[in-house]
Amino acid sequence: MTDFPQPQGGNEMPRFAGRGTMMRLPSVESPADLDVAFVGIPLDIGTSQRSGTRYGPRAIRADSVMIRPYNMATGAAPFDSLRVGDLGDVPINTYSLLKSVDIIENYYTELNNWPIIPLTLGGDHTLTLPILRALAKKHGPMGLIHIDAHTDTNDEMFGEKIAHGTTFRRAVEEGLLDCQRVVQIGQRAQGYAADDFQWGVDQGFHLVPAEQCWYRSMAPLMAEVRARIGDGPVYLSYDIDSFDPAWAPGTGTPEVGGLTSMQGLEIVRGCRGLNLVGGDLVEVSPPYDISGMTSQLAANILYEMLCVLPGVRYTEKKA
Repeated sequence: MTDFPQPQGGNEMPRFAGRGTMMRLPSVESPADLDVAFVGIPLDIGTSQRSGTRYGPRAIRADSVMIRPYNMATGAAPFDSLRVGDLGDVPINTYSLLKSVDIIENYYTELNNWPIIPLTLGGDHTLTLPILRALAKKHGPMGLIHIDAHTDTNDEMFGEKIAHGTTFRRAVEEGLLDCQRVVQIGQRAQGYAADDFQWGVDQGFHLVPAEQCWYRSMAPLMAEVRARIGDGPVYLSYDIDSFDPAWAPGTGTPEVGGLTSMQGLEIVRGCRGLNLVGGDLVEVSPPYDISGMTSQLAANILYEMLCVLPGVRYTEKKA
């Protein structure tokens, strides 16, 4: 590639037609010459309540058609700065979660051969574990910003060690995370015991439950997060159920009292300046969505992730 690929414009092709990729970007077969790759993982066999996240990547792509190249709020111009393409979906095994986990790890390990940053469209939260396994081979133990209604630090679920609720306990046990540089935001609802959120804190995680986010801007919190994370490699994992069901009903395990869409934008925009080496948006379940509002929000969060990646240039906003 000799220039920067651009999303297909609404005046070039009607938004209800044209490319079926993320933001109607070019569909690419190889990560060669890319700086950033959107990747779908149509996985839902790790879910514990409502399924349907296998359709998440397709719905997110479909509802990304209204997103335009320039971020008018922040001045970010990602498509003038980075070569971005859509690599399509990881060919998971629809009948075996453990085989799918291996397939995902191998896929992302192969991506390590190129200097690209993967942004992943999920798919249930199990997928983050094999991605972290792959990226740790390149970056070593990473920091983590994890926005979610749940901590996903269960030891097991129905006797299984790998599921969407065990992801970050396994990541700690496998040495994939720098626990002093892990922040979890938005956890809430009920537990099975009074100390259900404590395991990660005992490892060194900084936990910010949803109640501490109510009635406030996330900008001051994200200043604290940036200071804690520092300049080391960090991964951003965003579970759509961190939002209140009023904003994102299309998910498998909705919990009341969650974040607003504006707070979500503040959180991601607050990651600007960090050494982000990857990110994902997970747990979108289109069968439970209403008019695509959940997948549309997911697509916008992924766009905002793109805007804060290292190397993105910002245009000066006029007063």
